[in-house]
Amino acid sequence: MPIVNRISDLHAQITEWRRDLHAHPELRYDLPRTAGLVAEKLRAFGCDEVVPGIGRSGVVGVIRGAKGGNGAPGKVIGLRADMDALPIEEANDVPHRSTVPGKMHACGHDGHTAMLLGAARHLAETRNFAGTAVVIFQPAEEGGAGALAMIKDGLFERFGIDEVYGMHNAPGLPVGRFATRTGPIMAAQDLVTIDIEGVGGHAARPHLSIDTVLVGAQIVSALQSVVSRNVDPLKAAVVSICMFQAGNTDNVIPQTARLRGTARSLAPEVRDLLEERIGRIAEATAAAYGAKARLDYRRGYPVLVNHAREAGFAAGVAGEVAGADKVDPNIAPFMGAEDFAYMLEQRPGAFVFVGNGDSAGLHNPAYDFNDEVIPYGTSYWVRLVETALPG
Repeated sequence: MPIVNRISDLHAQITEWRRDLHAHPELRYDLPRTAGLVAEKLRAFGCDEVVPGIGRSGVVGVIRGAKGGNGAPGKVIGLRADMDALPIEEANDVPHRSTVPGKMHACGHDGHTAMLLGAARHLAETRNFAGTAVVIFQPAEEGGAGALAMIKDGLFERFGIDEVYGMHNAPGLPVGRFATRTGPIMAAQDLVTIDIEGVGGHAARPHLSIDTVLVGAQIVSALQSVVSRNVDPLKAAVVSICMFQAGNTDNVIPQTARLRGTARSLAPEVRDLLEERIGRIAEATAAAYGAKARLDYRRGYPVLVNHAREAGFAAGVAGEVAGADKVDPNIAPFMGAEDFAYMLEQRPGAFVFVGNGDSAGLHNPAYDFNDEVIPYGTSYWVRLVETALPG
């Protein structure tokens, strides 16, 4: 079964929702307009339950199918979309560009939210399934661990969710295509902060100082050996130092410096290795120059691991919507991070990518969600529920 006809009819309306969300971005947990709009629409669609405030500002809608009717509660499938934007100034000149300075939907969460709203409307109208569909609108995916907040607030237990599924748009993947894989599909992301202390002094007398800029530069260079010479070449890892803070003027060697970045991995043993080697190299390199270095290594989102049966099922549903030849069931893992990983630690499920076409990359000020994706993503959600809960 290809794109659902009713979804094609709703395409223009879902696009309007998406562009309205794009024009009014909100960050992390501070989502009064976005969460309010989502809850209002779910109530208007006739969802059996609409519960705001899960995980501070998440919204959950419950839709019970009309098939079956033997009194048993049936299986419960969760569908998750993220709602938050990013602290980026938008560069697009479009009618629906952000109206909020310094904030924009640069990752497509406006599209994710709109597509799941479209699916919720269709599922509430038709109820052509047995069991229950739970639509999960999550805050704070962008660095705030909103998925974990919803879990701690009893998401899975309160709504009895048996399986959970997520979806993200993918720039560079053609519109009308899907991709997924069994096992690790997105990386763990850990935050690295290295504080360096030397001896400050006059730039004209460096021999009387211990130069933290020099030490920091040597540490950045040395850390590149962690992946190239410590990690098994058949396993994936990334160490990126993205901030170097030192000094305030051009004639003073700074007393302190700070390096910040991320370490990413797809396996627990590699994650442990990165933490150990980054700390050892930073301390030893600084000591070689007479300075001191201290590592603060904070573990962030875990590896996103798709469950085998559910990943195969998701790929099959995507194939029904787009055509089997338009689905890559074994895409290479992506080293970005996603807090949907927390949900897949709690329940079986799978995460898929849907093509966003030839757009700017994620987190780019020129990015915009491609509205031609809407029929594919929305139909995928509908068919996933109807196929998983056939009655």
